[in-house]
Amino acid sequence: MKPKNKKNNNFSYKVYILLAWVALIVYLFVSAPPPLPETTPGTEGKRISSFQLFELVQQENAIVRKIWTKEIVGAGKKQGLKFDEDWKDKEVKAGPLPALFLRATASGLEANPIPLSLFLGSDAPINQANEFDPEQNKRFQEIKKTRLPQFFYSEDIARYTGMFPDIAAVKPCVTCHNDHKESPKDDWELLDVMGATTWLYPDEYLSLEEAIGVIEVLRTQFKSVYESYLEKTEAFSSPPEVGKKWPREGYYLPSAEVFMSAFEQEASSKTMRSLFNILKKDE
Repeated sequence: MKPKNKKNNNFSYKVYILLAWVALIVYLFVSAPPPLPETTPGTEGKRISSFQLFELVQQENAIVRKIWTKEIVGAGKKQGLKFDEDWKDKEVKAGPLPALFLRATASGLEANPIPLSLFLGSDAPINQANEFDPEQNKRFQEIKKTRLPQFFYSEDIARYTGMFPDIAAVKPCVTCHNDHKESPKDDWELLDVMGATTWLYPDEYLSLEEAIGVIEVLRTQFKSVYESYLEKTEAFSSPPEVGKKWPREGYYLPSAEVFMSAFEQEASSKTMRSLFNILKKDE
């Protein structure tokens, strides 16, 4: 009998693990039935770090923010829809600006038992509640130099922290901050690093199932914020038609299901690839 080829066996094992991950991700992101199995073959004991989790959720956040900014705010303004920092006030007939979409998402996370926190901070914030603490500001100055994320453990709050550069990618963001009466800085320019999206988590590591659960909660919050906006539009003097069409097609808004479908179509494939890359690094 010929000896077994260890190299081929190792390759087969990795393929098996990858297929098991595919099964788990499809189960969670596509099927998503209520009961979660205790284990999926090949994924037992698999963990990711909180820093890897931050990269995953930041990727998801960047996608939903891009869709919101371009497809809803940007295209919507051309159709007569308004967006305002006081959008939650009953008398204000407007939706949230991109940064406020993120803030509303953060508020939803705070009310959820999963201990993931999120905030958008700056060293020149309009709202002082968004000002960095000394340690965060030190890290942010490095972000402004390198435009790369910073990962560290915050001793004072006992949280693992990931900070990602928030760059002024579109003109309205620059104009809004420069013209705001309470802005401490009025000379922002396109592509400036205006702040940082900051994620916090208490544990250094979490299981694969826990990580995907966190992502699912985050997506639920994205949907909840969008649904709050749709509910707000019902009180407009001339509510936009809600359905399958987008503002680029006229005075329309996509339903929550259509909005999330567009998001998930882009996000799920990227998240799956990122998870595969994490697995490869661990093998």
